[in-house]
Amino acid sequence: MGLPRDRSWQLPFVALAAIWGASFLFIKVAVEDLPPVAVALGRVALGAAVLLAVLAARREALPRGRVVWAHLAVAAALVNAVPFTLFAAGEEHVSSVLAGIWNATTPLWTLAVVTIALPEERPTRARVAGLAVGFAGVLVVLGPWRGLGGAELEGQLLCGAAVIGYALGFPYMRRFLSGRPESGVSIAAGHLVCATAMLAVAAAVTGAAPRGLATDTVGAMLGLGVLGTGLAYVLSFAIVRRAGATTATSVTYLIPLFSTALGIAVLGESLTWNQPVGGAIALAGIALSQHAMRLRWRAWQARAGVSQQPPAAWPPRSRSPRPRPMDTATSPPRRAAPPSASR
Repeated sequence: MGLPRDRSWQLPFVALAAIWGASFLFIKVAVEDLPPVAVALGRVALGAAVLLAVLAARREALPRGRVVWAHLAVAAALVNAVPFTLFAAGEEHVSSVLAGIWNATTPLWTLAVVTIALPEERPTRARVAGLAVGFAGVLVVLGPWRGLGGAELEGQLLCGAAVIGYALGFPYMRRFLSGRPESGVSIAAGHLVCATAMLAVAAAVTGAAPRGLATDTVGAMLGLGVLGTGLAYVLSFAIVRRAGATTATSVTYLIPLFSTALGIAVLGESLTWNQPVGGAIALAGIALSQHAMRLRWRAWQARAGVSQQPPAAWPPRSRSPRPRPMDTATSPPRRAAPPSASR
């Protein structure tokens, strides 16, 4: 399947990769003056303000109903409040370069969770091989031959835990929030509002007061919140509309290039050989697993006689073991939710 002929998605695509790649630099600067909870709170609060402004300009409303807000709260915890705090805590001990490499493994952990948790996602040999290659890459990133222990290991484990939060959150959003009538921006604004409330309580309980507030910190927080958590959502949904969810999710492969280049060029961070090599191996495993999913999609197309772009996560989920009209071989798979900000 080739790329869309409409090339208007390319500039937003590169901009999105650069913004999400720069997020790890912004976090590294911000944690010099702010505790991790305060970094995460400022990030989601600014991002929510941007998206609420976009909704007001479009004359759209936030989602309504207790059930959807309960799901938004769970999604907010899994993909915003917890991982944003953990990445900030991790970057107190490891470089922004290494944090960006860990973030690049998100699709790998998501594929593993989906394969285990969703019965319709039956593992194939190609997917299992891809996961094995990917996790071998994670092991190379960890570099156990260099000795494990100390603050760096703690930082790596915190970043890994953040990624696992994303991996649990995205399938949850796919099951409970995809296909809703609200726009993607409305859903994203809803769970950022929930994340802001959660982190405000956490900050009050933990007494997460700033250690100082230098000009660099203010700029980093504005970049992290306004760009990396607000504008990035808008760009992401624009790419989905113009080029499809599959193209939008492939931004994962560019983000570590920007995070690594910025960490080295701006912050003067060092890079050991195993970190980029392990990241490349992990990305190769992700590509292999996702290629296996696309082959299944094309086989479905051949049986059903349709030609649509595959959604970001396929096949569609089913709420019950009995097939529904949208789960049969005569109906197209259910459209997945647009990718969420995991950076």
